[in-house]
Amino acid sequence: MKKTILILSVILISLSSIYAQVEGVKENKKVKKPQITFEVTEHDFGTMKQGSDVSFDFIYKNTGKSDLIIQNVKKSCGCTTPEWSKAPLKKKKKDIIHVKYDSKRIGSFHKTVTIYSNAENSSVVLTIKGKIEQEKKQ
Repeated sequence: MKKTILILSVILISLSSIYAQVEGVKENKKVKKPQITFEVTEHDFGTMKQGSDVSFDFIYKNTGKSDLIIQNVKKSCGCTTPEWSKAPLKKKKKDIIHVKYDSKRIGSFHKTVTIYSNAENSSVVLTIKGKIEQEKKQ
């Protein structure tokens, strides 16, 4: 019985040290990941008239080592509409995320769009803000 416990202990210790070595090798390898870098992450429209074109193009670049894929984009409300390319972005290339706000709504706004990707910095929050004034009737 003591021999069996001793043999099992030696086997467990050996397996755990092998696993630790394999994990250490994985950590030391440089993983070639994409990196998403935005020129700006916030845009202030200021004060605009109701019915105006309230949209902005957020420019981003893949500053990483492999193809960047935007996997999902979440908006903070239904009044904001993001549009983006579903195609992978090669390293050192640029693209845009077009964000539009429904300017029929009057008042101040502060909305976000969260970008999820396969990049090292896998989520980035973009912000739009401003104020919509009612169009004056003549």
